[in-house]
Amino acid sequence: MKKSKQTQMNPNWVQLQQKLNLNGPKVSRNFNDSDDDTPNSILGKRKERIDDDDDDGSDDCEINPLAPVNDDASLTDVVAMDCEMVGVGQGNKSALARVTLVNKWGNVIYDEFVRPMERVVDFRTKISGIRPRDLRKAKDFSTAQKKVAELIHGRILVGHALSNDLKALLLSHPKKDIRDTSEYPPFLRSSGRVALRHLASEHLGAKIQTGEHCPIDDARAAMMLYQKNRKEWEKSIKGNFRSKQKQKKRKKIKDAE
Repeated sequence: MKKSKQTQMNPNWVQLQQKLNLNGPKVSRNFNDSDDDTPNSILGKRKERIDDDDDDGSDDCEINPLAPVNDDASLTDVVAMDCEMVGVGQGNKSALARVTLVNKWGNVIYDEFVRPMERVVDFRTKISGIRPRDLRKAKDFSTAQKKVAELIHGRILVGHALSNDLKALLLSHPKKDIRDTSEYPPFLRSSGRVALRHLASEHLGAKIQTGEHCPIDDARAAMMLYQKNRKEWEKSIKGNFRSKQKQKKRKKIKDAE
């Protein structure tokens, strides 16, 4: 009889998922009466989040500000990148362990764990989210480096504190094609640079880096910050370029005199 009861509830759960949280508690009680472990574990997590923090659970289930608007994973003229590092040497030296790139819609175009060239002494899991098992079948550094170089070549590269990521990859990128959310003047404060998690919260209403970092979310946040400010950002870059060109012309004139 229990199996028959559970079979009847499955269609209702599908409908409730589509309606998000409508009548959720009622379905939860029915599933808790069931002997099937799978629905208990799935619904139990959802119910636990809602009970622990109604606001947070509702945001996670109903609204994800960083969710892509489509599933187009093509390579676009603008890409965002984020990397996670582990500690090598004495532990205070950073090495690449994961690199992620998303396109202008936030869809992942590359996401790979990378095996450092030196022995890892600190996985920094609480921040990086990297664990020993992640690196057992990871890409070797040169393979990942080459692929990333191909993907970002000739494109606008978005990210937060990109100098750290590029350094870890042993790559460079034309300054004119870098859009760094840690350096964009409107995002700066009198105290200096602002952490990505604070920018995401303030400008996007998104919660990131509350525990282990997710490079996909971080790259998406940077891309969305850029896209929301793209018009003014590009305008300021053109203005700076023209100003520098005028300064060069003036210098040439003075030198010629």
